[in-house]
Amino acid sequence: MNGQGVVWGRQNLRELPKFRDGTTYLYLEHTRLEHDGRGVRAYHPDGMITLPAASLSVLLLGPGCSVSHEAVKALSDTGCSLLWVGEGGVRLYASGIGETRSAARLQQQARLWANPDSRLRVVRQMYTMRFPHGLPEGLTLAQIRGHEGARVRDAYARYSAAYNVKWEQRQYKQNDWNRATPINKALSAGNACIYGLAHAAILATGYSPALGFVHTGKMLSFVYDVADLYKIEVVLPIAFREAATPGDDLERRVRTGLRDHMTGLRLLERMAADLHHLLGGDQNDPEPTAPGDLWDPEGDVQGGINHA
Repeated sequence: MNGQGVVWGRQNLRELPKFRDGTTYLYLEHTRLEHDGRGVRAYHPDGMITLPAASLSVLLLGPGCSVSHEAVKALSDTGCSLLWVGEGGVRLYASGIGETRSAARLQQQARLWANPDSRLRVVRQMYTMRFPHGLPEGLTLAQIRGHEGARVRDAYARYSAAYNVKWEQRQYKQNDWNRATPINKALSAGNACIYGLAHAAILATGYSPALGFVHTGKMLSFVYDVADLYKIEVVLPIAFREAATPGDDLERRVRTGLRDHMTGLRLLERMAADLHHLLGGDQNDPEPTAPGDLWDPEGDVQGGINHA
């Protein structure tokens, strides 16, 4: 073992400093990824680059990408989350596993989710986090949603006036992308990026993207929950700024601007800390190579031994 908490040949999965300290994400299209023994190389029609795999937290693979088995293994060993997405990153099709191998945090999330009282407590806390000055005491959930709707409406109006971008309503039609207004395209591209980042944060910290508290019924419900905590602060200023800027490649400019903005905000670190704060998951994972326990109604018992 070296001084960085890494065992040669495998990562010490009880610690997640790489994910919290890493860069944000990289989006690729029409690229072939291969491992050459020294690193992961990305071959694109415009040239070849070596990916900063050791500091990369999320890799979004868009249309036209292919990746070798060895490249996937190398990226996984560094804790980089792989997400297979649609054009411009606007849809998520599949994802790799995160850095942790313990189910302790997922089980804690499931306990909070399954109990109506604890679930409501988490929901209230997630809404309260969106308001810098908090919310009045005693509000019903319907009243809280009303406050949130007003907050979002006011934010759109504020950024519309600041950047002189006409705003009418949020529209995203998956099968009619080209008819969307520039600001709606910018928002869709930006939201896809923050969804990818939230998904990677959830997987890397050991939670489930499906067990949402505010959102429900989708395999990415918790992704939407987490992304909504930061969307107004992070996505809107970049989306409106780029929609107001003349020129082509709007979606690419939004992704690039968000990458720099997220890095400056240390958003990955904030997401990891906020997830643990919300769900009480600050405990260390058990040794990753140890066998799991065996369930028993009187309490879990040690696994990996002969109980005869």
